[in-house]
Amino acid sequence: MNITKVLAIILLLVSLAWPQQAMSKVDRGRALDILKTVGDDVRKHYYDPKFHGVDWDAKVAEAKAKIEKETSFNMAMSHIAAALDALNDTHTFFVPPMHAYRHDYGFEYQMISNRCFVMHVRPGRDAEAKGIKPGDEILTINGFDVNRDDFWKIYYVFWVLRPQATLHLTLADPGGSQRQVEVVAKIREKKRVTDLTWENDLSDIWNLVREAEAEEHLTRARWVEYGDQLTVLKLPEFSYLSASEVDGMVARARKRPDLIIDLRGNPGGVADTLRYLVGGMFDKEMKIADLMGRKGKKTEIAKPLHDTYQGKLVVLVDSKSASAAEIFARTIQLEKRGVVMGDQTAGAVMESRYYGEQVGQDTVAFYGASITEADLIMSDGKSLEHTGVTPDQVLLPSPYALANGRDPVLARAAETMGVTITPEQAGKAFPFEWPPE
Repeated sequence: MNITKVLAIILLLVSLAWPQQAMSKVDRGRALDILKTVGDDVRKHYYDPKFHGVDWDAKVAEAKAKIEKETSFNMAMSHIAAALDALNDTHTFFVPPMHAYRHDYGFEYQMISNRCFVMHVRPGRDAEAKGIKPGDEILTINGFDVNRDDFWKIYYVFWVLRPQATLHLTLADPGGSQRQVEVVAKIREKKRVTDLTWENDLSDIWNLVREAEAEEHLTRARWVEYGDQLTVLKLPEFSYLSASEVDGMVARARKRPDLIIDLRGNPGGVADTLRYLVGGMFDKEMKIADLMGRKGKKTEIAKPLHDTYQGKLVVLVDSKSASAAEIFARTIQLEKRGVVMGDQTAGAVMESRYYGEQVGQDTVAFYGASITEADLIMSDGKSLEHTGVTPDQVLLPSPYALANGRDPVLARAAETMGVTITPEQAGKAFPFEWPPE
């Protein structure tokens, strides 16, 4: 997509999403400090010292000039986000200071091929009350067409950078009938200041611990086993797992001759976990990719685990499978170790590091930036960035399947292994779990 158009979309979306709060002299100074720190971090750590031909100093200076004239702190943050977006890199983006509230639009959505669909609707929310249902196609969000090129940018603005109180959707039901819906988000105020000292009996710290535990529960590995033939392993993300933990997962898979690894919705994660899982599928050292960074090339190698899985393998992916999930699927595909099924993956494959920063003294606001430190070149000499993995077999759920909780993709994958399960049964294998209130 044209970069100028992308930047215009981000700035326009943010201007629509953010209430225009007057910016004090102190806030302006903080915004400029944030810009300088993020600009320096990118200048120091970005993997391409030529920034893909982007004049980074000029881009930072342009953002600085806009912030100096800006009347809203919210829009000042948008100028920083737009500066990083100019690099057109899926793993380089700005993370603004945390919002003092939680918001929930009450529905989850994703791309299926080149169309966007509602996947889940949270009970008790305005989205449910307005009749939004799984299988509804989202044609526009606040007037913007939803497509693969703009999908993550729209998500970034409305779900991360600056959520807003309502979303205006144009929907089409599975039969094609269109309607307009205004969805009101549920907003819950949070503490504006989190106390990380002993002054409040550590209650804020324990709240953070509970939130981390809830996140760990949602991203845990899950299993379904079908007789003596098939194991299905669902990995929501590549979370922190030791070699021995992955070895234990592989040992469980070895009890049956067929294995499906479901990486649909998996955004990637920890490189070590990726190496261990690749090592669990091959009985020899396996080159995953070459990492091309400022200091030259580094080859990523997976060593075989103690006792690898040698059975038949299918990997499921979709448009939300990204980063390490894409690398795993492509490695299996290139080495002809198994079959990849599902939808085209996200095409978000770089190696990055999050640089956390803070502004303020006694009371601080945390922010940061994810910055790409290496491009990954697969064994075929190609990068997956902005390309993704094309499955060996493209399998897409229909709007009617989504509406009725069916999973024809998993059902078809099982069928190729000689195991018969209905799409209805497959749809109940891994029930969707909403994060806690």
